[in-house]
Amino acid sequence: MKDPIRILVKKEELTFEGIKQFYINVERREWKLDTLYDLYETLTITQAVIFLNTRCKVDWLTEKMHARYFTVSALRGDMGQKERDVIMREFRPGSSHVLITTDLLACGIDVQQVSLVINYDLPDNKDYIHRIGKGDRFGRKGVAINFVTEEDKIFHDIESFYNTTVEEMPMNVADLI
Repeated sequence: MKDPIRILVKKEELTFEGIKQFYINVERREWKLDTLYDLYETLTITQAVIFLNTRCKVDWLTEKMHARYFTVSALRGDMGQKERDVIMREFRPGSSHVLITTDLLACGIDVQQVSLVINYDLPDNKDYIHRIGKGDRFGRKGVAINFVTEEDKIFHDIESFYNTTVEEMPMNVADLI
């Protein structure tokens, strides 16, 4: 970038105003995939982003979703810029409704139609707001759903860090998206 400007916001000034945050208590890590399948059956997804913590898991989840005939796209940091541009050109207008990615997408890329963010894997504190902020663009409301296992001690750290409370996902979540 030429002449970049750095804007710092105190964490006390960060807001989740347009984002409804929920968690799903997933008893065992291995059950996250079935939980995701259940969500698909419950929700009508206009456009969503599913975040995972590793490229390998992005590939794994993409394969699993394709095996179930879900139309999804995957975006990873090891892809060339041209390949990433093609995927984003498909995702932005809605040719693909779900984008599976790592934190590569958490910063700097805006997609106006995204109304749902799923944290399949929880991020560290600093990336949480970048991830769920994808669902709160241009004054639109969004929903963030976090898959939480007993091993995810970071979940309470995130709530504490941002001074927020994330509620358990209600049965009527489809009405909120």
